Order: sequence, then structure tokens, then C-alpha cells
Amino acid sequence: MLRFFFCLSALLWAGAAQAFCGFYVAKADGSLYNQSSKVVFVRDRNRSVITMSSDYRGEPRDFAMIVPTPKVLDRDDIRTVKSETVDHLDAYTAPRLVEYFDRDPCSELVVEAPVVVEEAAGFFGRKRKQEPVYQRADALGVRIKGKYAVGTYDILILDAEQSDGLATFLTNEGYKLPKGAEKVLGDYIQAGMKFFVAKVNLERHRSSETQELPPLQIAFKSRNFMLPIQLGKLNAEAQQDALFFMLSRKGRVEVENYRAKSLPTDTRIPVFVEQMFPHFYKSTFARTVGSYGGIVMEYAWDMQWCDPCAADPLSSEELQELGVSWLKPGDSAAQDVYVTRLHAQYSKNQMRQDLMFRETDNRENFQGRYVMNKPFEGNVRCEAGQEYVAKVRQRLRREVVDLSELTGWDIRTIERNIQKTVPKGYW
Repeated sequence: MLRFFFCLSALLWAGAAQAFCGFYVAKADGSLYNQSSKVVFVRDRNRSVITMSSDYRGEPRDFAMIVPTPKVLDRDDIRTVKSETVDHLDAYTAPRLVEYFDRDPCSELVVEAPVVVEEAAGFFGRKRKQEPVYQRADALGVRIKGKYAVGTYDILILDAEQSDGLATFLTNEGYKLPKGAEKVLGDYIQAGMKFFVAKVNLERHRSSETQELPPLQIAFKSRNFMLPIQLGKLNAEAQQDALFFMLSRKGRVEVENYRAKSLPTDTRIPVFVEQMFPHFYKSTFARTVGSYGGIVMEYAWDMQWCDPCAADPLSSEELQELGVSWLKPGDSAAQDVYVTRLHAQYSKNQMRQDLMFRETDNRENFQGRYVMNKPFEGNVRCEAGQEYVAKVRQRLRREVVDLSELTGWDIRTIERNIQKTVPKGYW
């Protein structure tokens, strides 16, 4: 049975690598910087649609990408999508900070609605006369199975007999491979994999409406529901991060071969965190995932609704763009689309197994959610007001301990920040 390996990793000449599922190769001596990596994985029965988005920073002429695939991809299997669609899904599922305002303890009850303050953040068909690139490939045991123009990208689909021939071909064509790539490519060749190679067509890129490199999407059928991560660690000098957005019609997508932790949620935190929520989230995630790396579930919910929402749900058109094929035209609700957000972090020597997934019927809602209760700032001289002040003081003390446990931050530093951000009399 043909195994499916899909991978893309970043080759960086400066800075720390961020995880993705395969690897970048650089043309000449260009500088790459991959700040964040996102993979949207739509799974329906044995069909997979994978959208790869990365915050690539560098010269377009230096960008190239190699992805092992389980079959030869046809032109119709490859497309680009709008980066805004992936960003929308990221915003919709991001951990969120919610604020409530305490009511006047000396007046009648007024219920304030929660407010989300911040989110954590082809050009040939029939056989033609061989071009020189085909001759160079054939001489090294590499066959060019497809050659396509997709948006601003030029795509090659390669099949190879030996890893040294494939590595030599790519190197001779101007691609720079990370150390250790040849051995890993050999494993893929042994498993019968093909290779998807994308680079930027500079002429089409210059004439495009945007200078951003759009996410690439591939589609195929495979029994295996997995993402390998080993190629992504070839040149990692520090811990790598990747966000996986798993969309299914059934329910949560879970990792089979690793125990995923859940991000702590529904914790009351001091109001000063509003000014530094990204730093808070990073600290909380790091403390949750631990020093040995792993996977954290940050969101799991039906796409139709959320409570509270960090962004509007994706439209049917956006979901279809990402590969959701089971929605009927004109559907306004996405009750049959369930999204699971997984955040993975690992270094070169961690998580030595590729990720195996499974769909489940679990539709229980989960989100990373943090709550700020802003103390009432008016006159509280009534008897009920004095009781309220005492309760707020107790609440703030609990928030100090809870915040320190979530983030590992120093308790005295937390206390000083609270003093600066709450009215006198509460501390």
C-alpha cells in the first residue's frame, strides 16, 4: 500500500526556522525568512485537500518549494488560494481575550455582553519534443511527469529512481538543498513518492495585482491521513512552530500517535494583560507544550457559530475555496464543517514520528478563552459596595496566582502591574 508523505520545511540563511510540511530550497544565495507556517487540511473520506501558507520574506527569485506527494498531480489538482482566506480561518479560531465590565454594585443588575478584545493572535498535455531540462533530468534518472503554470508559480512534477540523481538534478538547476535532504528524499523515493516543485515565475509575478506569494493548494486521494514533519527539521536550529487547521464534516480531528494537550481556558486574568495579550499567549502556550515539544489543541467547534467569536465565521465560498466540497451551492450555514486548530512545536531531536490523524464524532466545543473582569470605577459607598470591594480584592489575588501558573511570570511583577491598572481601594 502506498504511504502518503507530505512535507515542506524552511531553509533559512538567517534567523530561526519555523516548521512547515516539506522544505524550501533557495535559488542562488538568496535569503529566506519564514516567520509563521499554516496548513489547512480538509479531509473527506479518503480525499485530502491541503493548503500551504507561509510568511515567506525574501526575493521572489529566491523562492522554491519541494513537496513529496503520493501520486502524480494533474494540473486540476493544483491551485492557489487567497491568503486572506487562510488568515480569516486563523483569526476565527485564534485564542481570545474577552472583557466584562462589573456593574455598579449600588444599582440594579445590568448584564453586560462579552466583548472579544483581541485574538492571539500547466502548459503541456501531450508529449512534445524534449526541452533541454527534460534531457538533463533523464540523464540523472529523473522524469518530469508534469509541467504547469499555476498563478505566479511554475510547477514541475518529478519522479526519480535514486535520491542522488534527484538531488544532483535540483542542485544543477540552481536549487540549494538543506543538509541531510538527500537521505530523506531517498526514503520518499523508496516509498514510491513523486515530487511537487514550485518556483516563482518572475514575469507573471511582476504583473500580478499583489506582490505577496499566494498559498498553494494540492488535492489527491489517499487512505492515509497524515502529515510528516521530519523534513521540516533538517535545518532547524531552534524550536519550530506550525498551525494545522483541520476541517472535516464529522467532528474533531485528533492526533493518533501523540497525546495532544488542550490549551488552558476560561481563566480570569488581570486587566493589564489586554496591553500584552500576544506575549501572554506565547508564555501560556510555551508552558502548556513544555520543553520537550508537542501538540496543543487551541480550538474545536462547529463552523456555524461561536461564543464569543474572535472573527466572523467563514463563508461557504471561503470554505469551498479551501477544499470543502460537500456544501451545497448557496448554503448560508456551515453546520457540516467542523474545525480543529492544532498548534505543534518541536525541535530537531523531538517528535521523531510523523503525525497520524483520525476523524472522530466528537463535536464538543472548545476554545482558548481568557476573561477580564474590569472593576467598577464609580462611587461604591453603599453597603453592597463595600462587600463588592472586598470580593474584588479577593478576585485580584486569585488572578495573580492563576496568571503566574499559566505563564510562569513573576508574582511580584504581576502585582505591580495590577496596582497600575485598577482603581485605588481595590488593591
